[in-house]
Amino acid sequence: MKLLTNKLNGTKQKQQQEALRRKETSVANLCLSLLHLNGRGAHRYTVRPNQLTRTSIMPVKKKRKSSGSEDPSIRKCKITSYCRTQTPGRLLNPDDQFSSKKCLAWFYEYAGSDDIVGPESMEKFCEDIGVEPENIVMLVLAWKLEATNMGFFTKEEWLKGMTSLRCDCTERLQGKLDYMRSQLNDPVIFKNIYRYAFDFARDKDQRSLDMDTAKSMLALLLGRTWPLFPVFHQFLEQSKYKVMNKDQWYNVLEFSRTVNTDLSNYDEDGAWPVMLDEFVEWNKARNAL
Repeated sequence: MKLLTNKLNGTKQKQQQEALRRKETSVANLCLSLLHLNGRGAHRYTVRPNQLTRTSIMPVKKKRKSSGSEDPSIRKCKITSYCRTQTPGRLLNPDDQFSSKKCLAWFYEYAGSDDIVGPESMEKFCEDIGVEPENIVMLVLAWKLEATNMGFFTKEEWLKGMTSLRCDCTERLQGKLDYMRSQLNDPVIFKNIYRYAFDFARDKDQRSLDMDTAKSMLALLLGRTWPLFPVFHQFLEQSKYKVMNKDQWYNVLEFSRTVNTDLSNYDEDGAWPVMLDEFVEWNKARNAL
């Protein structure tokens, strides 16, 4: 009896070992298959017991039925670099997923009862997208939205501008920030943004910019790119000028682009505003001391 029991136990143990060997072989073959796929440029996988998961791009999920009042079109979206469709080898452009309904719901996360995103809500908006309110990219965004008043976005401005950018949630806009910054490197686009800044920043009951606002906006737009800006800023500080009109504003940009830093090619008989003539004279007298 004891011998029979030992024999049965031995047979059972061999069966368990054989099953384990088959399982290990199966897993090894699966790993090799996935390694082969990765070598061909497919998505990376992690093998877990009875489960396969992609570590980077998730497949497109089927739409779930909404429960009660939940509207799936205004759920917070999370955008990856691209999405893979059910059709092999075909990519779905994230822009195709833009939702006007979701964009409007996003607007009302910040807007008050008057359908305007005001200064307090603007701070929260900047915090959510990870940008300081004084960052120049916020000026580019305002330009994209064609906003008319500094510190405010109306519903019409928001919907028109965000639709143009194809942004209907925070994550999408964050993905556009580098693109908007790059716009500043285009001389033509920068000129448009620079000119837009004048009307955007001025009080709407005034035709000119008050000098404090003008100096702040010039520092934002030209402070890092125009070597003479610190000197020009110093000139404005001690000058008699209390405001800057549109002609003066426009010509400061042209001056910064065309006149050498030593002012050697400045044409005194040119059609420059008197303000810039006085700046050149002031700087020459300053350097002569």
